[in-house]
Amino acid sequence: MESGISSLEELPGVAEKLISFAADERIFLFFGDMGAGKTTLIKEMCRILGVKRTVSSPTFSIVNEYESDAGVIFHFDFYRLKNETEALDLGYEDYFYSGNYCFVEWPEKIPGLIPDHHVKVNIASLGETSRHIAAGKH
Repeated sequence: MESGISSLEELPGVAEKLISFAADERIFLFFGDMGAGKTTLIKEMCRILGVKRTVSSPTFSIVNEYESDAGVIFHFDFYRLKNETEALDLGYEDYFYSGNYCFVEWPEKIPGLIPDHHVKVNIASLGETSRHIAAGKH
């Protein structure tokens, strides 16, 4: 799946397509430079899935948990991890293998812990408000 957006008004459509494209997959890995829009896209996906409370980046908590119409959603930000052991200590398996949605920012910090089945989402900044979003199932 590939989409280009030139404004935030187009983000809901991309988020809906991404959720539909994923079908039964629940692990989403978000790749992109700092400021590319990973958290912004995750916020929109959470809104579409029925999260009522404010969605924010779990930069310091590492994981946020949200209740939604689709069940529990876990949102990870592994940017601050020094190694995979920290994810193991967090009990990442309990989250990743729960059957719930898991939205993971900075998955490149835990390459050896990525489940076999997931959706890889690449976000590339093309300008101040333009983005190219590509997703594939693995």
